[in-house]
Amino acid sequence: MKPYPAITENLIDKAIRFVAPVAAQKRMAARIRLGMYDAFSGASDKPALKSWRASRGDADSDINSALSVLRPRSRDLARNTLLGRGIIRTCRDNVVGSGLYLDARIDRDVLGMSDAEAEKWEANTEREFELFADSTECDIERCLNFYGLQELAFTSALINGESFGVLTHIKDRNSPYKLVVNLIEADRCSNPDNKFDTEQLTSGIEKDENGAPVKYHFSSFHPGSLRYFAQKKEWYEVPAYNSLGLRNVIHLFEKERVGQTRGIPYLTPVIEALRQLEQYTNAELMAAVISGMYTVFLKDEDYDDIDDLENPDGKKEDAVSETKMSAGTMVHLGKGKTIENPIPGRPNSGFDPFFNAIVKQIGASLGVPFEIMLKIFQSSYSASQAAMHEAWRFFKHRRMWLATYFIQPIYERWLWEAVALGRISAPGFFADPLRRKAYLGAEWVGPAKGMIDEMKQINAAKTRIETGITTLKEETINLTGGDYKKNLRQRGEELKQMEQYGLRGGEI
Repeated sequence: MKPYPAITENLIDKAIRFVAPVAAQKRMAARIRLGMYDAFSGASDKPALKSWRASRGDADSDINSALSVLRPRSRDLARNTLLGRGIIRTCRDNVVGSGLYLDARIDRDVLGMSDAEAEKWEANTEREFELFADSTECDIERCLNFYGLQELAFTSALINGESFGVLTHIKDRNSPYKLVVNLIEADRCSNPDNKFDTEQLTSGIEKDENGAPVKYHFSSFHPGSLRYFAQKKEWYEVPAYNSLGLRNVIHLFEKERVGQTRGIPYLTPVIEALRQLEQYTNAELMAAVISGMYTVFLKDEDYDDIDDLENPDGKKEDAVSETKMSAGTMVHLGKGKTIENPIPGRPNSGFDPFFNAIVKQIGASLGVPFEIMLKIFQSSYSASQAAMHEAWRFFKHRRMWLATYFIQPIYERWLWEAVALGRISAPGFFADPLRRKAYLGAEWVGPAKGMIDEMKQINAAKTRIETGITTLKEETINLTGGDYKKNLRQRGEELKQMEQYGLRGGEI
């Protein structure tokens, strides 16, 4: 970087300062600013940067106006492009999988519980939560259970940039718990009557003077549905919090800038690259198909046209204009007709290296390594292991994000209801915020990382356990995603059965 340029006064500057001090001050400030720009090459006016006009707006100015274009394009990529759909499904399967399951972990010291009492409380709470989570009664549409709602909320947040979950209670449910989740697509959150944004209302979210949301406004129908245009447009509002201070609306999005109100689709930085790469792939595929259509062209100087090729109207046409290329076709050429180089040189040997080079850049932008994105593990063991480790850091971060901002708030609302109904005993839950936080402790367990060489990774896990770095419970979760306590009970039953049949322990 260039050293900061010294700003000195010349005779003209001194004369202006003597006659007009204010003007001289502005002149000196302008010179300082120009010097600052010159100190950074990225702010210079070099030819390569001269036509670069980047936006200087705040987060909402830059984002909100573009969402009406970004969301449909992102959805189209996730529906219709091979790579775009693959990226979304890879993230979904590794972050959520079959769902993140509750592992209750209360603060035993704060609650004054013994280990046995705490384990009993945690086991009972997990059973009760499973009664809520494993039923479709928790979905307002009675379509998905809680684990399916997790998957849908996460996928929608990736594709649309955000998703909304409205928490409410419905009495006519075939469950002791009346809490239900209503997932709403991002497009429906908008200003009533599509009015312009104000200082308090931005893209359907009403804020207080500190920028915290106080109300959310949703249209009754999706703006892309026929009902939205056929019926009267209506909006309804939902308070952000209820009278107890609990969330009514969960707004799941990744906040990247201060003051950002709405989220942007995960595929946003690679939309253009994915679109053009898909078009290039289709062009190469079509060229390969055409090159596979073996066609013979016969040229006969005494043969003017073909009697057998006729239109439905009975009119004779030129053979070449009527006959389409297909596998094993023989085409007669009329007198004076010539075909030059009918078969393109395909497959293109440069396609695969170019495709891989672009996919590597897409993977770097999205945080998913090339090998994971394409499910290709042809490098060395260490390289494949490094790719899986790097991808796992990304998936783990996303899982924590989903658990913190979507799953945990729903679990807190459920536990309030469970304690209020008396189905779970939690003394001091409503009176003491510290005890309430101790009861709400939880971890959310999802699919395991996966292993390339199981023996190596299991031996490494054994070493970590023996040195006290981790525990059997942690390693069970990391290696298989299982439950160590359940495994231990099941293993005990198996050993008892082996003894009944005269088998030694561990013999299979």
